[in-house]
Amino acid sequence: MERGKAQTTDYSLSRRGLLQWGASSLVALSGTQLIAQPAAASNYRCIFLNLVGGPSHLDTWDPKPQAPSAYRGPFRAISTNVPGIQISELFPRMAAMAHHYALVRSVYHDAAPIHETGQQLIQTGRLVPAGSDLQHPLAASNAALILPGMIDNTGVQLSHGQDGLRVGKPTSNRQLDSYGNHEFGRACHSACDAVEQGHRLVTVNMFRTVYDNLSWDCHADGYSLATTLQDYQSHVAPMFDKAYTALLTDLNSRGLLETTLVVAAGEFGRSPKINLRGGRDHWTGAWTVVLAGGGIRGGQVLGRTDHLGMEPLERPVHASAIGNTVLARLGVRHAVQHQHGEPLTELFRSSLVS
Repeated sequence: MERGKAQTTDYSLSRRGLLQWGASSLVALSGTQLIAQPAAASNYRCIFLNLVGGPSHLDTWDPKPQAPSAYRGPFRAISTNVPGIQISELFPRMAAMAHHYALVRSVYHDAAPIHETGQQLIQTGRLVPAGSDLQHPLAASNAALILPGMIDNTGVQLSHGQDGLRVGKPTSNRQLDSYGNHEFGRACHSACDAVEQGHRLVTVNMFRTVYDNLSWDCHADGYSLATTLQDYQSHVAPMFDKAYTALLTDLNSRGLLETTLVVAAGEFGRSPKINLRGGRDHWTGAWTVVLAGGGIRGGQVLGRTDHLGMEPLERPVHASAIGNTVLARLGVRHAVQHQHGEPLTELFRSSLVS
């Protein structure tokens, strides 16, 4: 399939069809079954914020203010504190802290456009073959946690790339005004505590399902997948904006930001053209991932999409590169299975391998 073309998926397609498509894609990309193993010792940690549902890149961190309204969406682009970088008006706190993070705006994948394939790629750097019992590369480590719990149903009974990770116990039982008094905010605070206590990888699932629940999965179907772009504005984006910036501030105040890589990634983007219900559907042709800390040079943008946000024009980054970047930062050997899946070394101030 040509990258960026016909990538959108109507969620009403049969689940059997998606499962068959997913299974064939998994087999196709799984030729090298190299399990990641510890390499050189690394002093780095990672907090992986898993933006379950797949944020719309045009309505978050790759706005297209000059695009036609059917693509541009309802939100304005605003300037950040780094000249030349704009993001959606939904993230005013992030706009004031752009010097801390890097935006990778050219992420894509060409496997089945379902939640599960993207989840596997961004977290593990590879697809898990259908029926395989392969686990997350760091599953054997008691220093790897997941908060506040595992992902539940996202449509197809395939791995989410979190198999074998240990569910952590939240440490925060009090109201946390700085992070936001909600499950995601409390989990982010607990993740900060966990890396301070020595955990190497802490994954935070912002949502645990996309059904009957607000999430980034903005199909706007009016039924079980009812999240709308207006819900982004009133609920989902403010929740992330507050918790994310509080996490970076907290890590920095504890002296942990320089050694803690913070990755915020969804499993795909959303269809650049707004659907007939006023929402956006699945789109694997392009989306944005945010990285901070851990030696990242903040205030930079890697990659660029076309004027409608349909596909990368510069520096295409396969979704597996996100997982491989995390593994490389943690000093873990990994298998690169895609031509654009190499770790993103240019984002860092010094060598990615410590």
